[in-house]
Amino acid sequence: MARHKLLLELEPYDKETGVLRIVIETPKGSRNKYDYDPDTDTFELAKVLPEGMNFPFDFGFVPSTLAEDGDPLDVLVLMDAPAVPGCTLKVRALGAIEARQKENGSDWIRNDRVIALAENARVHESARRLDDLGPHVLKDIKEFFTNYNKLFDKKFECIKDVGPKRAARLIKDAQKLFRKKH
Repeated sequence: MARHKLLLELEPYDKETGVLRIVIETPKGSRNKYDYDPDTDTFELAKVLPEGMNFPFDFGFVPSTLAEDGDPLDVLVLMDAPAVPGCTLKVRALGAIEARQKENGSDWIRNDRVIALAENARVHESARRLDDLGPHVLKDIKEFFTNYNKLFDKKFECIKDVGPKRAARLIKDAQKLFRKKH
């Protein structure tokens, strides 16, 4: 089956401006977790979070990338209001949370999260790196991913927070892996 060029083979990174194009899977505030399925070219309901728990920001992926977990590189996007699943956004990477994840009975695998700011966002518009966010924003994001994974019998550990240059390196490495596999 042909793959949807817009969602999988879009050139995501402009080396000159640092602008990254990403795809939203799950909107901010949603209890529903959606995943893009390249075989059917649709967004499918993957999980439902318990009452009172929702995604703190828009969550999606960087097209034309492949992370160690076998999925495109994850990205969490800070912006004013939720986007819709399938929406592409231009963002600026503020950094990343380098992390690892483990399911019961399996080995640890890397599952990093790029943290980005939507190009047209007003909230956090002056942020250029993770340190520019309020003191609780990054802590809350890490707690969300830790608790989210616990719900599905997975362990999630944050290894370290990194800045925009390291995030760019993670993106480039994931692009190389994508090209190697496709």
